Amino acid sequence: MSRVLGAIILVFSVEFSWAKEVTIAALGDSLVQGYGLSIDGGFVPQLEAWLIDQGEEVTIINAGVSGDTTAGGLSRAAWTLSPNVNAIIVALGGNDLLRGIDPATSRANLAGILQQARDVKIPVLLIGMVAPNNYGTEYKKVFDVIYPELAFEYDVLYLDSFFSGLGGPGLDPAQIRQFLQADGIHPNAIGVTRIVEAIGPYVIDLISEIK
Repeated sequence: MSRVLGAIILVFSVEFSWAKEVTIAALGDSLVQGYGLSIDGGFVPQLEAWLIDQGEEVTIINAGVSGDTTAGGLSRAAWTLSPNVNAIIVALGGNDLLRGIDPATSRANLAGILQQARDVKIPVLLIGMVAPNNYGTEYKKVFDVIYPELAFEYDVLYLDSFFSGLGGPGLDPAQIRQFLQADGIHPNAIGVTRIVEAIGPYVIDLISEIK
């Protein structure tokens, strides 16, 4: 065997091995964790199955913790970004809103997560959200710009809402009740399917950024 042919085979083997080892961590709260759903009906298993159906060789790690805030996500970021993780999805902030946490604090926590990903050269998909009007227009104004501004600052992929597949920011809960569980907050399995169909193409773009 010639050296050139041997080198080509070696490169092909390495690339093939790399392609089969794409691992993405989904860092989030109960929406990622799969609250109230069967093991197969949650966000992570449905997303992984959708990606595999698209021909991607990928494993999605469920790093969702029910009730978690951006502070909790920041505290878990370092060990979530383990050497075997090739990219990360960040979907946090809903519980910050429920608790009325200062948007400046949420912003700093999310920036800390993105900085840690940058430090280890891991591509990110940041999934945003918008605040309700409960805390007033000023709170909403400050909170709503957190995600797009951080996505621009850290040059990461960005999707404006976890619920884009159900209508996106400003959606009317009454119009999507059929896709939610009884609590009116968490999606049911059918809702997750629609959510995955919207998020999935962004994750394919994320995979393409893995070096």
